[in-house]
Amino acid sequence: MDRKKILLVDDSSTVLLMERMILSKSEYDVVTAKDGLEGVEKARAERPDLILMDVVMPRMDGFEACRKLREAEETATIPVIMVTTRGELASVETGYASGCNDYVTKPINGLELLAKVRSCLGQ
Repeated sequence: MDRKKILLVDDSSTVLLMERMILSKSEYDVVTAKDGLEGVEKARAERPDLILMDVVMPRMDGFEACRKLREAEETATIPVIMVTTRGELASVETGYASGCNDYVTKPINGLELLAKVRSCLGQ
């Protein structure tokens, strides 16, 4: 079975480490980016199978990054799960309006995150 590649986009190295630890227990290759702009660039270069995206980041927030991914033909179909502290209804609605496939609030529940990752990857 081919290993799936997941791009983690978050400006917090602590969150990146935690997400990496959750995913490393599974059979995933992990790539990281520190903000939305780098996330869009890495998505184009790496063609991940899934992206986990924070919302509140410098240079480009997750909503804008998700819109940019949806606008580009080569990244338009990559599933995106927003992983953020922004759990209020308006942010969730904005997330889905920007094109995300799912939405998870921090603090991260590892089992919930893995279930959503597997669901988005059709596993």
